[in-house]
Amino acid sequence: MGRLDGKVALISGGAKGQGATEARMFAKEGAKIVIGDLLDAEGRAVAAEIAEAGGDCTYVHLDVTSEADWRAAVETAVSEYGKVDVLINNAGILMNSRVEDTTEAAWDAVMDVNAKGVFLGTKAVIDEMRKAGGGSIINISSTSGLVGSFNTTAYNASKGAVRLLTKSTALQYGREGIRANSIHPGPIDTEMIQLVWQDPGRSREETVARIALGRIGTVEDIANGALFLASEESSFMTGSELVMDGGMTAF
Repeated sequence: MGRLDGKVALISGGAKGQGATEARMFAKEGAKIVIGDLLDAEGRAVAAEIAEAGGDCTYVHLDVTSEADWRAAVETAVSEYGKVDVLINNAGILMNSRVEDTTEAAWDAVMDVNAKGVFLGTKAVIDEMRKAGGGSIINISSTSGLVGSFNTTAYNASKGAVRLLTKSTALQYGREGIRANSIHPGPIDTEMIQLVWQDPGRSREETVARIALGRIGTVEDIANGALFLASEESSFMTGSELVMDGGMTAF
């Protein structure tokens, strides 16, 4: 028996990194998966890999800033698998700059993907989760949604928005069995953190020094948290933050 037997999960940003790891892990636990991304070749490859391993996964082209794309992704999940039980709003981007150096275009780009994308994804699944009798919405925020940072102005703002949108969603739809929680990763070994380490004075060694557990997190760490929130093990948890940062924000 898998922890997600009978569930259908829609994952944005599922073509690589954390999203792909979540898809693989969820499939092993019995879920049927729809992954969406802009990286079509990579996304199809992940879906094929999951299928070859005995899982069930469909890839869809998904621009998270497009309401039409979100509707199509949900429609695909319903037509292929009958429902949507779990949504992981995983897609996100990062740009480094202080307030005075952040252009309007950069601000809009980050907010569109990281905040608007989560809003549109949430909006798109509500009715199908309602029909299914409930569901779990998992929004990938960041420790940057909890504490400030020197050079990630728009990213901080977007991830803070995700945190409070999650709480609003939890309050609005809890009586319908729809749960919403946010995950707040600290430094995770993905392509994104390489951008952070490009800043002067920001290095892997400096980052590790600020983590109580003394290591960078892995995509598997975060996927395990998402698995918990997707499963019935977290059935009494909504509107909450799951902080997975190795103790970085405990300092």
